[in-house]
Amino acid sequence: MGKPTGFMEFARCEPGYRPRAERVRDFNAVELLPEAELMLEQSARCMDCGVPFCHAYGCPLANLIPEWNDAVYRGCLPEALELLLSTNNFPEFTGRVCPAPCEAACVCGLNGEAVTIRQMEVYIAEKAYELGLMKPRPPSVRRAERVAVIGSGPAGLAVADSLNRMGFRVVVYDSASHAGGILRYGIPEFKLEKRVVDRRVRLMESEGVVFELGVRVGEDVSMRYLQSRFDAVCLSGGAREPRDLKVPGRELAGVHFALEYLRQMNCRCDGEAIPARERVDAAGRHVVVIGGGDTGSDCVGTALRQGAASVRQYEILPEPPPARAECTPWPLWPLQRRDSSSHKEGGERRWNVSTRALLGEAGHVTALLGVEVEWSPAADGGRAQMRERPGSEFSVPTDLVLLAMGFVGPRSNRMSMIRA
Repeated sequence: MGKPTGFMEFARCEPGYRPRAERVRDFNAVELLPEAELMLEQSARCMDCGVPFCHAYGCPLANLIPEWNDAVYRGCLPEALELLLSTNNFPEFTGRVCPAPCEAACVCGLNGEAVTIRQMEVYIAEKAYELGLMKPRPPSVRRAERVAVIGSGPAGLAVADSLNRMGFRVVVYDSASHAGGILRYGIPEFKLEKRVVDRRVRLMESEGVVFELGVRVGEDVSMRYLQSRFDAVCLSGGAREPRDLKVPGRELAGVHFALEYLRQMNCRCDGEAIPARERVDAAGRHVVVIGGGDTGSDCVGTALRQGAASVRQYEILPEPPPARAECTPWPLWPLQRRDSSSHKEGGERRWNVSTRALLGEAGHVTALLGVEVEWSPAADGGRAQMRERPGSEFSVPTDLVLLAMGFVGPRSNRMSMIRA
């Protein structure tokens, strides 16, 4: 523990964001990168707890958070990097987009504000790149076994990176033209710049990982083909089947899945041309986003940057409380309202809203018909029951509806997968 009284001497301080008026005019990263002086001070706040709940309970990777905070405080960045990479394949990703359950379980947060764990991750990673510490580390011994990884999203990249470090010969297959999966095509540029993803992919290639892009497993190559040439095949295609909205008017033009919309914008940021007839753009439109999660928030931020006339986001569940709810005490992941950087940029949010129908003219959506709902606990303690609130029907004009209601599973191509 670098400074035993650090958590009492220093308040939590984050790097912050670029000014709203500036950032909504571009797709550059909204969050500022942490500086060394600030992170040195913030590392002193880590308490070196007897039982570090951030590590043992909060972090799904079991990151050695007290240890690398102490190393940063002592000025030992190489040590901090080794500790961080021992549990986390890609701290430059998690430091930018992870919701940080570790901070919700931070002991320091019991009577004050949690340690800035997420920002410390990205600081260690970016400083390591700057100083040349993040360099190719190919395995010293190569094994004979070959492994095929299907999917180059975060799971596929992590599998490939881990197996390659163990000496296996790894080939990653993906149907997209660039590696990264949801990191590249789903998360907006303003949250995760694609140069960060490309930088890591290049590093993995220099360490021996082979990427076969633009290849559809099950169509271009069969599973039988892969099984005949590899000792193991890892399926990491992700949950690509979005949850649909089954209401009258769903078939109208102007209704799109969120990932279709976000993917297009990421491709455009990368300089890829999208034909005008296929382009989904919010410029000058009245946008309604259905779904209150992170993907919905990403749609809000993207629509505002494209120059939408208005943006509304509807969530069917109740509005969470402003602070940790009693039903989720520390160190549980707290039930509480979370406002992303996109929410702070504009738009309207409503909770307890269900969509009854989408209305249209000449085959294009023109309005959303909604109703407010109420939730009541089930008598048997099971799932809460929802009912419409009488007299709460409403209609809002819209010419672009984005469905951001999560995913139900992987997209199936079972028959082509088994084709010889």
